[in-house]
Amino acid sequence: MDHSSVAPAPSPAARRAARFAWLGVLVAGVAAYVVVLRVMVGTENLNFFPSLLLIGSITIPVTVLAFAENGRHGPAVSGWLVALVAITGGVVGTVTAGTLEYDTLRALGTVPMLFVGIIEEFAKLLVPLVLVLVLRPRDPRGGVVVGIAAGMGFATLETMGYGFQELLRARSIAAVDDELLLRGLLSPACHIAWTGMTVAMLWRIPSARRKGRAVMTFLLTYLLAVALHATWDGSSSQLVHVLVAVIGLVALFTFLVRSRRHPTPHPTPTSS
Repeated sequence: MDHSSVAPAPSPAARRAARFAWLGVLVAGVAAYVVVLRVMVGTENLNFFPSLLLIGSITIPVTVLAFAENGRHGPAVSGWLVALVAITGGVVGTVTAGTLEYDTLRALGTVPMLFVGIIEEFAKLLVPLVLVLVLRPRDPRGGVVVGIAAGMGFATLETMGYGFQELLRARSIAAVDDELLLRGLLSPACHIAWTGMTVAMLWRIPSARRKGRAVMTFLLTYLLAVALHATWDGSSSQLVHVLVAVIGLVALFTFLVRSRRHPTPHPTPTSS
């Protein structure tokens, strides 16, 4: 065997740097946002607004994705798959949700909060569902990362839309700044957490010994995500929002910890 063709294993320092890459992403994103904001305000040039909108919408979701992807044992899914899910999942999810919500509005005259939760949580699952059917993943660890990527894409595009609406409504950069900050900070506890835990259960189905039980667990997790989503949208109580956010963050962190528990999905037994 030609050992020269084998890539060397990453050093402990390299693995440690990869694990803390999310911190660099966060610092770089915040710095870029502050620079663009100051230049736009100082020059009064709205040509910088799209850049501000993009950086403000994507920084925290990408930070969460970087944290999830680079665990102690390295990425559970390939980088190209994560990028594909983040881009296509965001576009397909927002377009599908917007179309279905518009059709519901035309039919009923209003869109109940429960319908919003059902539609948006379903729309975010479309791309991960196609990937499960095509790839038949055998490593369940990657599900939470794929779910975070899908939730990240959806949350980023939705935040950009709300930021643009806020500019048209208030005609104030300060109002847009507040909107981006609020939705950015909430994204890990809302869209990212809800889709992350649902896709984590979806990703386990192909490798599950009991398929029926795995499908039922996935459906129950989806219903939990819908319930959290509808509760968040339907309540104006800060206490309720805090409780929903805490549940989302705890669920997301739990799934991440479980996905990093073993380096491989089926460890090989060792000899005595």
